[in-house]
This record gives sequence, C-alpha cells and structure tokens, in this order.
Amino acid sequence: MKAMILCAGRGKRMRPLTDYTPKPLLKVGARSLVEWHLQRLSQSGFVDIVINYAWLGEQFPLALGDGSKWGLKIHYSPEPEGGLETAGGIANAMDLLGDEPILVINGDIWCDWDPKLAQKYKSELENRNKDAFLLLVDNPEHNLKGDFAIDNDVKISNVNASGTFMLTFAGIGVYNPSIFKNITKGDFVKLAPLLREYMVQDRVIGTHFKGRWFDIGTPERLEQIEKIIGNLNEKTIE
Repeated sequence: MKAMILCAGRGKRMRPLTDYTPKPLLKVGARSLVEWHLQRLSQSGFVDIVINYAWLGEQFPLALGDGSKWGLKIHYSPEPEGGLETAGGIANAMDLLGDEPILVINGDIWCDWDPKLAQKYKSELENRNKDAFLLLVDNPEHNLKGDFAIDNDVKISNVNASGTFMLTFAGIGVYNPSIFKNITKGDFVKLAPLLREYMVQDRVIGTHFKGRWFDIGTPERLEQIEKIIGNLNEKTIE
C-alpha cells in the first residue's frame, strides 16, 4: 500500500513563518511536521511515499532526500505555483500512486494515529464496496460546526440527520483511485466537494478517531502543540 503526504499548500495563515519555509517543514519538537509522518509510516511498514509540493517546493528534496533515512522511498510530485488543491494534487500524482487504494495524509497536521490501521480501512473499502474511508475527529475550537456527519461510526454523509453527529475531517483518508479518474491532470480541484458527491451515493465510510490530533493552521496552534510535545517523552509519542 502506498501513502501520499500533501505538502503543496501555501500556508498563508502561518505567515511570516511560511514566507521562507513550507508549512510541513516547520519544526514541531525535534522533527518537522512531515518528518513525524514519515517516521510513523516507516514504523507501520510503508515503503513507497509520494509527496507533492508547490510553494518553496525545492526545499523538500533537500530536507528529506530519497527517504532512505527512514527506510522509505520518497517520490516527489511537483505542482505549479499555487498548487492544484487536494483532489487535483492527488490526481496529478496518480502515475506514482498506482491502482490500489492509497493512504493520504495532510502534511500540516500532527496526530498519534497509527498508520497500520490503513490496511484495515483498505479491507473495509473492498469488503463493503465503498470508495473512501475518512478519519474524523472531535471538533476543534476553530471548526465547532464540524465537516461531515457520521452514523454508527461507519457511514459518513454531508447531512446532520437524526442519529448522526457532526465531526471534523482529520485530513487522513484511504481512497480508491477511481475517485480521481475523471480529473484531468493539472486541474485545480478541491477534495471536499468531490467527497460530498460520493456521500450522496453512499460510497463513503469512516471512523471517529479519539486520540491526539492537531491542525497546525496558525502560529498560535503551532506554539500550542510545541508545548504539548515538549512535556512528553519523545518515545511515548512515536
């Protein structure tokens, strides 16, 4: 199973920090955000990793190399200045990702989710004949209304119907590549509207992750997670 880490965002809300450093390369404790992901993916048995980039993209190969430091093989997917948004970026990298379900992780989050679970999610997609498995988390202060509704910790929809409750998309999902087959390579396409189309067709499932999760969207949030990690022994959070 291959994994993709999304690293092409501009990170405007993180300025001035991101004027000179792409957001996924900002340090959180002893490592950059993207290095936390690489470490966990390596420990979970992943080998082939795709990283897309746009803003200050040349810094990624310089900082991460070919991935051998983690026992990984990193494949880079460059995008035009400004990036192609999430779905567009995934579609642009499809030649590197192949035909099997893929794990996709936002490069600007920090969490203690175990990537080994991606294989279980892949099996659930195949067994249930679905196209996307999303990780949802409790709504943070900056997104109290949530993104999607979940029913019985399985079915995900865009409607907060009876028996469901709204949660926030964690930026972690396992996707059938067929979702992106109709996107022309190089097109700018957002992921959320595409997922909503598949939700209407009952093609999206997921789970409520209750571990530590942070969206590093502002300097204040970066400072918050720095304090939390600073109070933990690094061995306990790998």
